[in-house]
Amino acid sequence: MNQVRVRIAPSPTGDPHVGTAYIALFNLIFAHHFKGKFILRIEDTDQTRSRPEYEKNIIDALHWCNIEWDEGPDVGGPHAPYRQSERTEIYRKHAYELIERGHAYKCFCTAEELAEMRELAAKQGKRVGYDRRHRNLSPQEIKEREAAGQPYVIRLKVPLSGECIYEDAIKGRTTAPWADIDDQVLLKSDGFPTYHLANVVDDRLMQISHVIRGDEWMSSTPKHILLYESFGWKPPIFMHMPLLLGKDGKKLSKRKNPTSIFYFRDSGYLPEALINFLTLMGYSMPNDREIYTLDEIVRDFDPKRIGTSGAFFDIQKLNWVNQKKIIETISEQSLWDRLVEWRFNEGFMRKLMPLVHTRIKTFADFMQLCDFFFINDLKHTPELLCGKHSSPEAMSCMLQAIIWSLDEQEDWSGAALEKASHEVAESFGVHHKKVLIPALFATIMGKLQGPPLYDSVTLLGKDRTRVRLMQAIESLGSISNKKMDLLKKCWEKKNCRELVAQSS
Repeated sequence: MNQVRVRIAPSPTGDPHVGTAYIALFNLIFAHHFKGKFILRIEDTDQTRSRPEYEKNIIDALHWCNIEWDEGPDVGGPHAPYRQSERTEIYRKHAYELIERGHAYKCFCTAEELAEMRELAAKQGKRVGYDRRHRNLSPQEIKEREAAGQPYVIRLKVPLSGECIYEDAIKGRTTAPWADIDDQVLLKSDGFPTYHLANVVDDRLMQISHVIRGDEWMSSTPKHILLYESFGWKPPIFMHMPLLLGKDGKKLSKRKNPTSIFYFRDSGYLPEALINFLTLMGYSMPNDREIYTLDEIVRDFDPKRIGTSGAFFDIQKLNWVNQKKIIETISEQSLWDRLVEWRFNEGFMRKLMPLVHTRIKTFADFMQLCDFFFINDLKHTPELLCGKHSSPEAMSCMLQAIIWSLDEQEDWSGAALEKASHEVAESFGVHHKKVLIPALFATIMGKLQGPPLYDSVTLLGKDRTRVRLMQAIESLGSISNKKMDLLKKCWEKKNCRELVAQSS
């Protein structure tokens, strides 16, 4: 085997997801077992959503998980730069090379034309996709459109018949009909590449030997193999890891599950417990061992023991692993030091004191008042959340709208929650202080009174606040997919009064 070179390539477009840590972990294990290199590459070509702070969060979160890399944007390496936004000229060059080779073409379709195609396909019950109307334009037609200043994208010429057949090192022989695959956009009209072009070009130039990624990317693999073939390159070995699944058996999503790495950090989990748990999601150690160190799985690793079916992300299992790690790795003498490091440290407690200074009669009141900062599972009940003024269904919709409002603001501070609560109360036509504020106290604190609500949310943090809202919604009976679609439409118009009336 030539030198193993593997990578992860997260997009800095949101919170650092446990799925990123999961895939990073198996790339690291694979690289270290085979004495290879592990690379971090930042795929930040989505200029509307990428943020420098999100990149920092990815790096900080992976470091907290004790996941380190040999090459990357923060440590450099022989194939720098490791941010795709700094490599755009490379992608443009390769996109135009594909046109010259006859494997790609310029498409001048407008957004309106694409919308019409989608609408027509939906009416006819056909697969929604681009109808290839500009695939065979003559050189003269292309020249005239360019002279007229018409913007264009560059699309890949996908075969119109036949199959893509490849061997996945985990899933085995895999077949995909070309008829099911769209002529993928490779270069957008703004000159930035799409994920597919940048991914393949970078993997080739960075000499990636194995692409280890989640099952969800299997539908993209035929496009990537076609790109390799179009350039005349040998593809890497593909290994698609089993998906992380929520309780509902669907892909783990932040709408229903805690998914931010920072949530687990701030909730008191040990990083070594989280990574031990994540390896259980896609791998089985000999003799069904479940508790082990990272060094041990690196030493004993066998790719043949990687699973092929999705794995349930079971918080109760994580709690069990975490307890085992506490017992086995933290002595009684050092346990208090670790608790201090987690939450009972000078920095956190000094931020908390102004919230309780005028609210405690004795020191013994402190824990009763502030217990919600230190525990994860609150006793949410419909009676506590709804009071006398709302139904469980209406309240669950209002709490979901709170989440959307905070996401829209891209701000989860107390000030943002105050703005969101007024916005939601107005949209739903409910009394802000009588209906929503008691519900938010109950959601965040598990009781109807406590320290100042908005200051408490700022101190609690985005990730734990989001999970509190999700847990409250679940305790109210959750929201059906049909109801969620209706709620989303009402919320986009910022008028949910009729929805509340139906739910009362």
